[in-house]
Amino acid sequence: MSRNLKRNWPVYALGALLAIGLVLPLATGASALGFYIEVMLGGLMSGVLYSLVALGFVLIFKASGVFNFAQGAMVLFAALALARLSEVMPLYVAFGLAILIMIVFAWLVERLVLRHLVNQEGVVLLMATLGVTYFLDGFGQTVWGSDIYKIDLGLPKEPMIVGEQLFQGGILISKEDLFAAAIAALLVMCLAVFFQKTPTGRALRAVADDHQAAQSIGIPLNRIWVIVWAVAGFVALVAGMIWGAKLGVQFSLQLIALKALPVVILGGLTSVPGAIIGGLVIGVGEKFAEVFLGQYLARTFDLAGGGIEYWFAYVLCLFFLLVRPEGLFGEKHIDRV
Repeated sequence: MSRNLKRNWPVYALGALLAIGLVLPLATGASALGFYIEVMLGGLMSGVLYSLVALGFVLIFKASGVFNFAQGAMVLFAALALARLSEVMPLYVAFGLAILIMIVFAWLVERLVLRHLVNQEGVVLLMATLGVTYFLDGFGQTVWGSDIYKIDLGLPKEPMIVGEQLFQGGILISKEDLFAAAIAALLVMCLAVFFQKTPTGRALRAVADDHQAAQSIGIPLNRIWVIVWAVAGFVALVAGMIWGAKLGVQFSLQLIALKALPVVILGGLTSVPGAIIGGLVIGVGEKFAEVFLGQYLARTFDLAGGGIEYWFAYVLCLFFLLVRPEGLFGEKHIDRV
């Protein structure tokens, strides 16, 4: 077995499992295949939204080495700001003001928190983000209120049926989920171009690779931190806007960030492509587990069934923590003595 195969065997194993999952339904007929594709598309659309939240974790961790537990609170706070502002002004104006609010928030985090914790232990920075989380929770409730608010993006609510000529009954697709997934995918592609093609994006990647080396060539670390927190705030705003339009803006919205934790563990804390692929894997996996594994467990062990999608992602990421702690695309750290 080659060294490359040994190092990347979880990637190949995951690809083999997905290939098997794609081939097996072919033996069950067109109608079963249509249902399978319907479930898979629903999982992919959910996975894109998970990836969007996970990107906020990855961006901040790459640039500052901080695991930002406040990302969920940022999603909630941004969604609350957009929802309440859109009640008194057009949505596009409210969106612009919400972006400005998240930029000011990023500047305050750098000025009041990060600047004073440079070169501190990771656990100190982690506790600082927890403090930011609880502050945003309380401050958001104080400023915006604690009711359930709506965000109307004008997306179509009615589902559509496609492929009736190929599959019996066709494939049911939610137009709202499809548009939301398209918006999230467009943002992900824009972020990829930003990091790869712009001078600021290259500076962010340089800081991620080595803080001291980046400072030695004149890259201002404080300004980079403001930029990356502002970008993460923008990502949180888009994620909050989409999830708020689907579920309503409420304080349980920040729990969505907990779904992004298995995504970043699976894909790797330092990998933007890993966050994207990890989100798709988690989204598809939990849908398949809920629909197919739930039915099997209910029949075999006489269980009530259901609820599998709530714990499937965490069991999968626990497996990867045991066999590949750095994730599918994360950087493997080797301590030389």
